[in-house]
Amino acid sequence: MGRAGGNAGSSSAAIAIACETCCNGAKQYCAEEDVVLARPGSMQARIAMYNDNALKIGLFGANCSSGRSATKVPERWSASWEDCLELAKLADEAGLDFMLPIARWKGYGGETDFHGVTLETMTWAVGLLCATKRLTVFGTIHAPLFHPLIAAKEFVTADHIGQGRIGMNIVCGWNEGEFDMFGVRQREHDERYAYAQEWIDVVKQAWTRDDTFDFDGAFLHLKAARAFPKPFGGTRPLMMNAGSSPTGQAFAIRNCDAFFLQASRDSLAETTQRVAAVQERARQGGREIGCYTVGVITCRPTRKEAQDYYHYSIVEHADWSAVDGILALKNISPQTVPMEEFVRKRSQYAQGMGGLPIVGDPDFVAQQLADLSKAGLTGVGVSLVNYAQELPFFCDEVLPRLVRMGIRDGRSAQ
Repeated sequence: MGRAGGNAGSSSAAIAIACETCCNGAKQYCAEEDVVLARPGSMQARIAMYNDNALKIGLFGANCSSGRSATKVPERWSASWEDCLELAKLADEAGLDFMLPIARWKGYGGETDFHGVTLETMTWAVGLLCATKRLTVFGTIHAPLFHPLIAAKEFVTADHIGQGRIGMNIVCGWNEGEFDMFGVRQREHDERYAYAQEWIDVVKQAWTRDDTFDFDGAFLHLKAARAFPKPFGGTRPLMMNAGSSPTGQAFAIRNCDAFFLQASRDSLAETTQRVAAVQERARQGGREIGCYTVGVITCRPTRKEAQDYYHYSIVEHADWSAVDGILALKNISPQTVPMEEFVRKRSQYAQGMGGLPIVGDPDFVAQQLADLSKAGLTGVGVSLVNYAQELPFFCDEVLPRLVRMGIRDGRSAQ
């Protein structure tokens, strides 16, 4: 079967026209004709992930062992390729919007060696793009570890394989122990973002310029650079960043389409304020930006069952030694911060590396997600203790509630 816009015969062209209509103009997978067609060459379509869901829902951290939960329970996530592949197919069929990996090169220790087993994000993303039809799949890349021309080429290749479904999650620096593995010096905080600005400028030139170009910056010096082909469909991959400092936030607002922020654990009003502040700063710079957060979900038929499992997995069986190691990397200990703050941070990191815990029955979970949407959030990256075991119940029970509430478009799962 030919692809729209290619050298297909007239019958393929007719199918393309029909599918554009029945797929609501999205030019994506059409089950009726069993054909995958080219997606539209629109940056807005990429940012919207080719659907009308007001709240995008994806899966976060599934390429790392234990996912986002520092737990010792035997059913914790393996992050094996077989499990990731099964999970991606489940998510794709259920109409979820994206999968977002963590770029991790070594574990955090503890009894489980939390994140000790990880799959590299670009090859992981390409494998999942080949096995899915609708999902946007991100590659997460450490800018200081990958030359921008290599990164640009990797993402273009993935973009053509996924026909516009690859996203770029940019990390400017994090774990010094990981950088030591590569013999790379971790720059001072603000310098990291100065380097990242040059890095992203080179990537964007590689994606857009049809000529040979030089680049002479403070950090990067390129001569006669060329990069072909360009990204799929005449646009570029969706870009995301999660810098939390003022400098990091400014970098994301200036360069990216999506920004990960931390939702408040105290009040919805505070989350609303955080989102509004980011989006206002983007508008002042003549841009729009989507705001995402991380939701650490435990959903069971009853609220008591959810709370019981949460306590069992995240409190009774937390890998506290791994959590303490992570906090030490951030210079958080009883010796450096007040004990009350240390205990709070320790609990938050065991719950999901600081993500927002949402624990309850389907009605409660759906309402919490709807509230996050009303607070202005564009999407939520969901983590689960065992993604593949827990996702079917979430999709069967929570997603239909969100459709009825007008937060999700039921057609995305058809």
